[in-house]
Amino acid sequence: MLDQALSFIVARGRPISIAAWCLCALLAGCGQPNRANQPLPPLDVMAFQPLFQENCAGCHGTTGQMGPAPPLNDALFLRVVTDQELNEVIKNGRPGTLMPGFGFNPGLTLSAKQVDVLVKGIRAEWPSSPREFSGTLPPYATDAKGDATRGAQAFALACARCHGAKGEGTDTAGAINDGAFLKLVSDQFLRRIVITGRPDLGMPDYRQQITEPEARALTDQEITDIVALLASWRTSDSFAQEPAPGATKP
Repeated sequence: MLDQALSFIVARGRPISIAAWCLCALLAGCGQPNRANQPLPPLDVMAFQPLFQENCAGCHGTTGQMGPAPPLNDALFLRVVTDQELNEVIKNGRPGTLMPGFGFNPGLTLSAKQVDVLVKGIRAEWPSSPREFSGTLPPYATDAKGDATRGAQAFALACARCHGAKGEGTDTAGAINDGAFLKLVSDQFLRRIVITGRPDLGMPDYRQQITEPEARALTDQEITDIVALLASWRTSDSFAQEPAPGATKP
């Protein structure tokens, strides 16, 4: 196109003015778009950070912490959860909760390869080595049945000093005996929070929740029983109607 413009100017027998040179320079920049600068189709994105920021950061935080959803940037969580469990929850979500499934649901489409990129990227981005863990860790998920009565006893030992005797909340931590909250989360969410705490918000994990009469970790059965207690509050009439003075919502 530049050659054609120059030929036209010369053929007219006129000197090439500054304006003509500017026109030629503009024409020289025309042509096909540079494919390297074009955005990739969504299903062709295979880099961890773009996938995470687009699909996960809104709930889990841009660095995997400090979002409304539990952190993924948590060493204990990454020690207890398996790659298969991560893969399945990304694909299928948590039915009945705010966690959507991204496995080709309408409007939320990630390919199997992209889900694998996220799982591997979470492991690589936030390795689980910074915190030391000893002994047998409780499983991330369990089929065991909990007992709400025993759960009340474990709750009194591990949770009541921050969340209140009946989960009504204190000036230290928010109410957990709250219908709106409990109906938005699954039993697996509750189990995960009891195990890992919320280190980004200062909530201790299962090893640090019992301090009296002597410090010890919650057992796997106690964790399961606490989840059973919290689940019973979801459908009972015992919801704390008014938070304690200074208490905040979870």
